[in-house]
Amino acid sequence: MRWLTENDIEHIAVGAAVLGTGGGGDPFIGKMMALGAIDKHGPVKVINIDELKDDDFVLPVSGMGAPSVLVEKIPSFDQLVNPLKAYEEAIGKKVTVIMPIEVGGVNSLIPVAVAAMTGLPILDGDAMGRAFPEAQMVSFHLDGLKPELVTMADEQGNHVTIRPVNGLWSEKLSRQVTVAMGGSTIVSDYGVDGKQAKKSVIPNTLTLAQKIGELLEKRTEAVHPIEKMLQLLKGRLLFKGKAQLIKRGIQGGFTRGEAHFTGMDDDEHSECILYFQNEHLIAKRDGRPIALTPDLIAVLDEETGMPITTEGLRYGARVIIVAFPAHEKWRTPIGIETAGPRYFKYDVDYVPLEQLHEEELS
Repeated sequence: MRWLTENDIEHIAVGAAVLGTGGGGDPFIGKMMALGAIDKHGPVKVINIDELKDDDFVLPVSGMGAPSVLVEKIPSFDQLVNPLKAYEEAIGKKVTVIMPIEVGGVNSLIPVAVAAMTGLPILDGDAMGRAFPEAQMVSFHLDGLKPELVTMADEQGNHVTIRPVNGLWSEKLSRQVTVAMGGSTIVSDYGVDGKQAKKSVIPNTLTLAQKIGELLEKRTEAVHPIEKMLQLLKGRLLFKGKAQLIKRGIQGGFTRGEAHFTGMDDDEHSECILYFQNEHLIAKRDGRPIALTPDLIAVLDEETGMPITTEGLRYGARVIIVAFPAHEKWRTPIGIETAGPRYFKYDVDYVPLEQLHEEELS
């Protein structure tokens, strides 16, 4: 058990933007909400997964919708806690632990704000190990669980409760509700007891985000912080280049598009294209895949090492594109079926990051 400090929040926001793989919402917004809630309601206690009791009731709280909309419609504090209250009322049980559904972007810190407002601890873990665009792309789904209940709220005070038959229907229905509510909602789903959480949750991901943020903040002449981060995450530097063309728009409640980069330095005569649906899903260099979902792809500012979201990417930006292996749960057949390239209609089979770069390693 530990208490989150203001510095911890700052570092988690940076690390979560890396693990958010370009999506998950603007972590600056999450940071401001978390710090504001802590300032008003008091500090937040973080517990490890082995501190959970079997009869705890653990509930994720997250934002759903296109990241570009969330920037325009920042949730109110009431909106943040309304889904939790509706969930408790529907099941007749009190939540005892809050958790992030994903460690990426704003959704790593929305639960911190809710934990501060309710006085509940937050679990050091999540259900993705990164950010993904769709509601069924969680470790609970991989373990055969369905969301018995989904509670949603918007900034107008509207509440919706859904009882989907499975995770795919949860995504379809909650996405349509989110579009109807203006493109952004706060959601609670996949409430589980402590015993199930111990089996399904990907542990220590808030701590991992914090470590990433701490590394990127420390610049020394000897070792660039990106190199240290790649060592920590067993990642690879894919490409160094300049943003040349960005196609981006909102379709079906998602921010979809692609970003083209011309190479710099050792990559001077090459081109890289990133394809995204909220999050970066595929990276190609000169037409050849160099990283594929569910592995993580992140874009970092060349000079500062700070992560750049799909919304924050601008023409002319000088960037370093990196990738990291996904958690082992996502490299299983069900993980690849759920969040691999073919699920997103890309005509390519998933190949682990390490295999795509075997020639470079030999």
